[in-house]
Amino acid sequence: MDNLTAILGFAVIALGVALVLGRAVLRASSLEAADGTDRAMKVYRDQLTEVERDLARGTIGEAEAQRLRLEIQRRILDLDKGEGARRIGGPAPGPMRWVALGSVAVVLLGSGAIYVNLGAPGYNDMPLLERHARAEEARRTRPDQAEMEERFAAANPNPPEFEGRDELEPMVAQLRDALLTRPEDVTGFRLLAQNEMRLGNYRAAIDAQKRVISLLGEEADLSEHALLLDMKVIAAGGFVTPEAEGVIEHILRRDPTDGVALYFTGRMYAQTGRPDMTFRVWRRLHEVSTADAPWLDEIRAALPELAQISGEPRFQLPPAPAAGGAGPSAADLEAVEDMDPQAQAEMIEGMVASLSARLGNDGGPPEDWAQLIRALGVLEREDEALAILEEARQVFAAEAEALALINSVAEEAGLQTGQVMGP
Repeated sequence: MDNLTAILGFAVIALGVALVLGRAVLRASSLEAADGTDRAMKVYRDQLTEVERDLARGTIGEAEAQRLRLEIQRRILDLDKGEGARRIGGPAPGPMRWVALGSVAVVLLGSGAIYVNLGAPGYNDMPLLERHARAEEARRTRPDQAEMEERFAAANPNPPEFEGRDELEPMVAQLRDALLTRPEDVTGFRLLAQNEMRLGNYRAAIDAQKRVISLLGEEADLSEHALLLDMKVIAAGGFVTPEAEGVIEHILRRDPTDGVALYFTGRMYAQTGRPDMTFRVWRRLHEVSTADAPWLDEIRAALPELAQISGEPRFQLPPAPAAGGAGPSAADLEAVEDMDPQAQAEMIEGMVASLSARLGNDGGPPEDWAQLIRALGVLEREDEALAILEEARQVFAAEAEALALINSVAEEAGLQTGQVMGP
């Protein structure tokens, strides 16, 4: 009923606009051309009146007033002689009147169609502040972890099936029993958490992972917290609950660039009505992601649409992060020693080019610089190796351990130069 009322109201307004515009077009077609002499005469009369007012106010003198009167009177006489007495305007041609009426009809019908299809009949406009307030309320009142786990379990009553499940279940049961007598066994609880998750025992997996973090205390790596976050979201059917948000906040306090935490932060904002915040968070996540990040395809697909929703129409999706790791390791270089010289050179060249470009653009730890020096030594490119060595020594001039590593690798590569010692 509300939708019908809104649509009828729009129709009445549109009809009223159509009548007014149509009447104006038709009336314009019947008007005779305006007489230019009459218009000009009215202007000159107004000018004469204004001269008298200025004289009365004292802004001009009698001589100036007389001069202005004479000039205006001269122009009036010119009009009487026929100068400038011409008609301006005139009735519009018939075809143009029909085009105008047709345009009015198209605009009104088109706006009505757009309103019905894209608008929300029956709903009032929602200002930005109100939308943000509603989103904040949705975030504040969203279901907790226990409720979402219960919902997800009810919607998915069957545990995941996989090969070897029948053998794994009794082993996990034995591990549970064993840990009752070994409550400080971090490795055991870590193994239990992983396998409970695999069996679909999400609550048991979360409890085991929380035990791991509790036992490790301050030594718990961020990856342990990220795993707990992942478990909580999966157990809630993909929903980011307040409890999961608490884990996110803990991770981001320690590392604002943590990928898992940034990804689920964006998901949380999207679920509570703030796609603009999702855009900001995932834009940052894209900047810090590597080419093999599991969320990369999803956020790259979502960012252009999120940009439009967020009022960023000029946003251009940046190129995907370049593939490539830390460069050739000692094992990589040893693995190609048995190849024929040409194949060996081609493989090492590719690894060296990738590592060199990355260090030149973004820098890297001393281990990566040492690997590049070692690789250039294998390729017998001594001049390049020496240049990289000198650059590395400048970069790590204040770090004794890093310099020791770089100098050691340079010596192994046969680069006999004066070593730069640390502080």
